[in-house]
Amino acid sequence: MTLKININGTLLPESEAKISVFDHGFLYGDGIFEGLRSYNGTVFRLKQHLDRFWDSAKALFIEIPVSKEDMAKAIYDTLKANEQVDAYIRLIVTRGVGTLGLDAHLCGTPQIIVITRSLQLYSSSLYEEGIKIVTASTVRMPANSLNPRVKSLNYLNNILAKIEGHNVGCEEALMLNHQGNVAECTGDNIFVVRNGKLLTPPIDACILEGITRNAVIEVAKSMGLEVLEANFTRHDVYCADECFLTGSAAELIPVVEVDGRSLGSGKPGPVTKAILAAFRELVAAETQQQR
Repeated sequence: MTLKININGTLLPESEAKISVFDHGFLYGDGIFEGLRSYNGTVFRLKQHLDRFWDSAKALFIEIPVSKEDMAKAIYDTLKANEQVDAYIRLIVTRGVGTLGLDAHLCGTPQIIVITRSLQLYSSSLYEEGIKIVTASTVRMPANSLNPRVKSLNYLNNILAKIEGHNVGCEEALMLNHQGNVAECTGDNIFVVRNGKLLTPPIDACILEGITRNAVIEVAKSMGLEVLEANFTRHDVYCADECFLTGSAAELIPVVEVDGRSLGSGKPGPVTKAILAAFRELVAAETQQQR
C-alpha cells in the first residue's frame, strides 16, 4: 500500500508529497513539529500534544491556520487513509513560502503536514536488556537562546549530540545544560531511581516538557513512589540504582550503562519494569476509553 501524506488537508502519495524549496521550514528550520502515537486507532493524549504544539507556535510567532479540532481531524483522516491503528505520527507546521532572506513577514500561509507510519525506535530485546548511553560534549540549548520547550524544526542541537552517541556505538546521548546539570537525552527525557525515589530534571533545566514524561510522573505517584523534579549532575546518574528514558516513540526504555559505568545490577531494575507495566496499562485504559 502506498503511504499517504496529508499536506494542507490534501492526501497525496508519498512520491508526490512536496513543499517549495523557498519554504522557510526547509531554508531555515523555521517551523514546529510534534511526535505522537496512536494505539488501537486512538491517539494517546492528543489534547496535551496539540496544546504543546500551539504553545510552540505562539512562541515562534506562527499562526496555525486551522483549529485544534481541524488538526485532530487531519490526524485521524491520515491514519484512516493509511489503514493504520498503531502508528507514529509526525505533525509539522512550517513558516511557509518566503524569500531567501530572514524576514518572516514575507512568508505566505504556514504549511500543515501530517505523516503517519510504523516506527520501532528500539528493538524489543533492548527493552529487556537495556541500552547504553554516553554524555555528549554538545550542550543543551539554553532557554534564553531558543527555549527547548519549543519543539522547533531546527533540531541541530540534538542531532549533533546524537551523532556523538552513534560514533561510540551508543543508542542515545545524554545532554547537559549550560550549568553542567543533567538536562535530557537527544530525543527522550531521563529519570533515575535511587533509594526508592524517582528523580527527573525540572522544566527549567532546559528540557522539553515531555508528554510521556508527565504521564510517567503521574503513574509513579499513583504507585506510591516519591517523585522529585530537581537538578542533578552526572554523578547522580552514575550512582543511581536504575535509569530509564521516556518519549512518545520510545515509551519507556531502560538504561543500564552510562559513560562506561554499569548502573545497579547492569540490567533493567524492578522499579523501571513496574513503571513500564503501569504506563502501558495507562495507555491501554486511556485509548480504550476514547474509542
